[in-house]
Formats: sequence, structure tokens, C-alpha cells
Amino acid sequence: MQGNATQAKPRQFNAVVSVSDATGLEGLGKALAEMGATLYATEGTKSKLQAVGVEAHSVSDLTGFPEILGGRVKTLHPGVLSGVLARRDDPAQMDQLQEHGLKTIDLVAVNLYPFAGTIQREDVTLEEAVEHIDIGGPTMMRAAAKNFSGVTVLSDPADYDPVLMEWRVQGQVSQRTRQRLAAKAFSHVSQYDSLIAQYLGSVEQGETTAVMASSDATMPQEIALKLTQTQTLLYGENPHQTAALYHDDLPAGGPTLVGSLTKLHGPELSYNNLLDADAALGIVRDYTMPAVAIIKHAGPCGIACGATEEELPHVFERALACDPTSAFGGIVGVNRQVDGNLAEIIARTRLDLLIAPAFSEEAIALLARRKNLRILTVPDPGGGRRDDLFATHFVFRQISGGFLVQTRDGADEEMLMQPVTLRHPTLEEIADLTFAWRAVKHVKSNAIVLAHNIATVGVGGGQPSRVDSVKIAVGKAGERVRGAVMASDAFFPFPDGIEVAAEAGVTAVIQPGGSVNDDAVIEAADVAGMAMVFTHKRYFKP
Repeated sequence: MQGNATQAKPRQFNAVVSVSDATGLEGLGKALAEMGATLYATEGTKSKLQAVGVEAHSVSDLTGFPEILGGRVKTLHPGVLSGVLARRDDPAQMDQLQEHGLKTIDLVAVNLYPFAGTIQREDVTLEEAVEHIDIGGPTMMRAAAKNFSGVTVLSDPADYDPVLMEWRVQGQVSQRTRQRLAAKAFSHVSQYDSLIAQYLGSVEQGETTAVMASSDATMPQEIALKLTQTQTLLYGENPHQTAALYHDDLPAGGPTLVGSLTKLHGPELSYNNLLDADAALGIVRDYTMPAVAIIKHAGPCGIACGATEEELPHVFERALACDPTSAFGGIVGVNRQVDGNLAEIIARTRLDLLIAPAFSEEAIALLARRKNLRILTVPDPGGGRRDDLFATHFVFRQISGGFLVQTRDGADEEMLMQPVTLRHPTLEEIADLTFAWRAVKHVKSNAIVLAHNIATVGVGGGQPSRVDSVKIAVGKAGERVRGAVMASDAFFPFPDGIEVAAEAGVTAVIQPGGSVNDDAVIEAADVAGMAMVFTHKRYFKP
């Protein structure tokens, strides 16, 4: 796509266009025609171009062969690929084109069958997924990208306008731009192929969904991540760090923070805002009851549940009461729609961000008075805990030179509560223990949660010593600790943590068990008249 900006007539050149995503196609087609291009297109794309008044020839005019096998074979032919791959600076190759009556192809605009979108569908079959594996598109992309010295490859509709503008202004598309577009095309094809390999390696013949994260699943030998920038952020963890938000193409079972996020009000989002929003969303989605979580620096400083949505204003107040000092400037997550009554209560507290499945118009009007409050929605059609939203996702953690990868830690459908003390918990204590056990998985280890009446009253975590976490939680709770229950994410190595909690007034404990000192820990609970249950499962979170 070379040219001279002062030419009286546009230079004749040939372009092949074949797109599944028709975004920007009309503008691209009209601009290329005005610039002197002869357009060749696959049948679907040709129909779309002709529908908007752009003249386009069939790719069959280049190949002398019709599309066959239900469209599986269209562009895989020397009539297309020779014109793309021929080196313009090699006279012998150019003579060969002329000898065989082949045309040079100077621009290729291709995007691929939507494989990622296809496998996101809950009802997709393996056969349907396979039919959405593109073969000709990646081949044309790779050929054009390899020959970027003479060919421009457009694999992303977002590049159409900038490339056309560059050509109009400079009279050509620069070598540097063509090389950048080639690198982008190779990256796109690589990620596309890797996603297909990952999908095919994770399903059994005849199954409809990928089983990628069950607790006994074999971890894959290779994992491909395609990360596409969604937006730039104010800054990273600190103002001197730059940051952006990216989405991946890993299959997900429902609305996610990145894919479904809508900002209704407030300043731009920061790196830390999104970390805290993700933490809040993860907590409230762990509860089927209406729930509120207040987050500060990615950790909960208050969680509470209620029986009905009408109770949510009171639920928020109980969550806030756990640690109102830390909640100042925090992030709030709710797993139900925010109405005017709840918004009025929330608006009284200085917060940075509020995330919920939906907001009433009255709620938005009330909350928007807080100029610096970010209001975000992420739909949740399940109306509460939806562990399947994360069922197919792995968790990645970067370390020097690589990544640690594990399956996501989902919530228990059926919790095991094995009484190990002389006194068994009451029904009221069981309700609070269940609530606290769901909450403690979201606190950094060593994690301790104190709860009463389905609300946290004290949270301690992130300490090298578990007994220190107990002391912090008890100190946060104050007088509210009396009659509360305690959850610990991992076992108590010594009786000291139980003794501190018992002296403060804690009546029941839930913990994994498994310490060599379990007998001494149980004895300490019995001496204090406490009830204790073991879950035989830990929720350690470093």
C-alpha cells in the first residue's frame, strides 16, 4: 500500500477482505475503494460490502475456484496466498506471478471466527465449537504479516481509521506501522490457537462445557492468556506506577468484573479501586442472603447479612459497626439492587466506591450527590451466591520469572461441621459459625473473624502469629465480642488463641483442625465451656 500523496490518480492495488466482525467494515470498504483498491471478499463479507454500496469481487475471481465444503475452503489457494506472500523486491517471484496470471495482494483485512464467544455459551457443543475454528483467516493473517515489507495486514477494526488516516496524510503506510500491524496479527493468531488448544484439552468428547478447575483436575501443561486492554487507569498501586485494565478470553460462567462492569457515576477508576471492588464482589457473591461487605485495602472490615432486601439499610449499618474507622474511604459491595432507602444510609458515610448488581433511579440520584463516589454495576442474575461464575477460572499469581497457577477456591455447598467439644453449638451459634466460615476465607491469613447475629464484630488477619490475629479481632469488637463466635481459616497450633477468645466472651469456634496440638486446643475450649467444630478444610489466604 505504497503511494505518492501528490499523484493525480490513486494507485491501483488489490485488497482481500474477510471478516466475522463487521465493525467499521463500511467505512473501510468505502475508503479503500476511493483510494483505488480493487476489493476481493469472501461471500459473506462481499454481501455486506455490496449492501452499503461498495463494489467487491468474489475471492473466487482470484482463485478460479468456488467456495466449497460449506465454506471451510475459500482462501486456501495459490491465487490468494501467492499474491500475499510474493516478495516485491524479488524479480523472479514477481515474474512467476505474471507467468501464472496471479495478482499481488497489497492489503489483507481479516478477523477470525468468534471462537471465544462461541465457547462462552452454556449450551455449546464440542461439534459447534470445532466449526468455529478458523483456518483460512489465520493463514492469510500469517502470510500477510510475514510479508509486511510489502503488505498491510489489518486484524483489528480499531486499526482501520488510524491506518487510513496515515495513508491519506503521508501518501503511504510506513514500514514501521506495517511491522507493528504484523506483530499484532501474529500475536492475535497465537492467542487464538492457544485458546483452541486449551479448550480442546479441557473437554471430553460429547461434553458441552470445559472442566478446567475441579479440585481433582490435572493442571494443563500449557495455559495461554490473551490479555486485551480495556481501559487505562489513573495509576497503579502508587502514583508513580502506570496501570491499565485488561480482559482475558478464559471461559467464565457468568458476569465478571472486567467483562460486565459499568460505571454509573464518579471519578476515573484506579488500580486499587478495582482490586477492592473485586474483593467486595467476591465476598457478597459467597452469600445467598442479602449481604453487604465493606472493604479496605483488599480486606474486609465489615460483613453482614439479612433475611430480606428490606433489611439492607440495617445490614449496612451492622457491617459498618464492625470497624467504622477503617471503613472511612472504603469500598462497599452489595449483592442485591440498591434502592433509595439503602442509598440514603450509605450516602452518610465517606466512601470511595459502591458496587452492586443494580441501582434504582432514586438511589443513583441520592448517591450522585457524593461527587467522588464511584458507582459501579456488575449484573448478577443469580441474586446471590453464584460459585459457578468462577468455576472455570484459574487463579494466577506472578512470581519472579513465572506464574503460580491454582484452581479457584470456591465456597462449600455442604459444609462439614464436626463437633469436637463436650458442648455442641446451638442453632443460633451454627448460623453465626456458617456465616463466619464464609467470611474468613476472604481475610488474609492468619485470619480470624468474630461474628454475632450474622454480622462480623471483629476481624483480625495478616499477622505472623494466629494469637495476635485473635487479639486484634477481640480489640476491634470491644464489648460486642461477648456471645460472638470465632472462625479461623487454619488450625490453632496452640491453645493460646482459644484462651484469649474465651476470656473475651467468645462462645463457639469453627476451624479446620489438624494440629498436632488439637487435643490441647479442644481441652482449652472444654474448660471454657465453648463449643468447637472442625471443618477439615482450610481457607488459608497469603
